[in-house]
Amino acid sequence: MSDLHGKVCLITGASSGIGRVTAEVLAQRGARVLLACRDASKTEPVLRAIASAGGRADLIALDLGDLDSVRACAAAVLSQNEPLHVLINNAGLAGQKRVTKQGFEQTFGVNHLGHFLLTQLLLPRLLEQPHSRVVNVSSVAHYDARGIDFSELRERGKGFGAMHSYQVSKLANVLHAKELARRYGAQGLHAYSLHPGVVASDVWRQVPQPFRWLMTRTMISNEEGAKTTLYCATSAEVADQNGLYYDECRVKEPSAAAQKPELAQELWEQSERFVAGAV
Repeated sequence: MSDLHGKVCLITGASSGIGRVTAEVLAQRGARVLLACRDASKTEPVLRAIASAGGRADLIALDLGDLDSVRACAAAVLSQNEPLHVLINNAGLAGQKRVTKQGFEQTFGVNHLGHFLLTQLLLPRLLEQPHSRVVNVSSVAHYDARGIDFSELRERGKGFGAMHSYQVSKLANVLHAKELARRYGAQGLHAYSLHPGVVASDVWRQVPQPFRWLMTRTMISNEEGAKTTLYCATSAEVADQNGLYYDECRVKEPSAAAQKPELAQELWEQSERFVAGAV
């Protein structure tokens, strides 16, 4: 997939940070890019930048914290009657002690559950392509999550900066990719999860100052952080790989919890119940 002309890629959270860099590079390489974002005014400069460079991109409204918005986004994509080759579940947040519109813990709801539903709804279109890809942007923080307490997922985040909730949501990203590969790999779908590096991006926007400055001052740039996402989304080197976890454009062993097939299956089934109950 080094030549992306004729390919359609959808990326969430592309208005800033590594999502913006990823979208711009994909467009530069010939892909038509769908930017699924919450804030149209923040996304407009990205659309202009891509267009001025000769690329093609469109905005599709998406608020991952509202499952109704997720359904509307997927319906808008499907109504265009065009192929979908790559889905990049990139958007994320940390540091919030809130709940989503449907009452789920905010970080889990945005980082995993919204992406889970979006992926489910777009699966029929992805499966029409023989080598489609789903890329979940996870984090090294998933190593600090020993498991998932499903009883906590209707509560506000706990602890400083709600970091426990962030760790659990990133573990869910890895498990989701593994279960996608297990369920749909035989149909040609390839799923990947990755750590982009510790990036000074908008994911930390809800962490209060001066803690946010202290956290981000030694982090890497968005350009560096986008490299592994782009590698998983486009590289021929990973074309035959499925369900693996990557760091610095290399396969890396994820946490012990991320390698439990029973936990991946339970997360999938619980997520199906959560989104079905939030109609």
